[in-house]
Amino acid sequence: MRPAPALAAVGTATAVLLTLAPPAQAATPAVQITKVFYDSPGSDRGGNTSLNGEYVVLKNTTKKAINMEKWLLRDKTGHKYRFPKFTLKPGKSVTVRSGEGNDGTSTIFWQQKWYVWNNAGDTAGIYRGSDLKKIDTCSWGRSSRAYVAC
Repeated sequence: MRPAPALAAVGTATAVLLTLAPPAQAATPAVQITKVFYDSPGSDRGGNTSLNGEYVVLKNTTKKAINMEKWLLRDKTGHKYRFPKFTLKPGKSVTVRSGEGNDGTSTIFWQQKWYVWNNAGDTAGIYRGSDLKKIDTCSWGRSSRAYVAC
């Protein structure tokens, strides 16, 4: 049995529309890694000022506050930062610095004694606290720049 010409035309039109449709875009994550400054200025001698020159910026892309307590920020080699009691307000950003310091509303400190992010390439990942679902990642390779905008 041969398909009716009208059905063949519908099938052809559908195939054309599917090939012309724009690709689906991934939804913006609720918390997005917007920048990683992985190579602090100067030589890497481990001083706290130098350690704090290495940081990750996270942005709340939603219109509601996000409780980030127990969320996880990590690199690909296993360094892990577990967020303390912390709320990221709608549309706001927080900078997570590698070294020591006192946490505030826009900057928090990992309290590390050595560098976290590899200058020659690494991946930063943010994971939700309740189920450790991956929310966003940002990767880089060897570069002449000291940071990556994600």
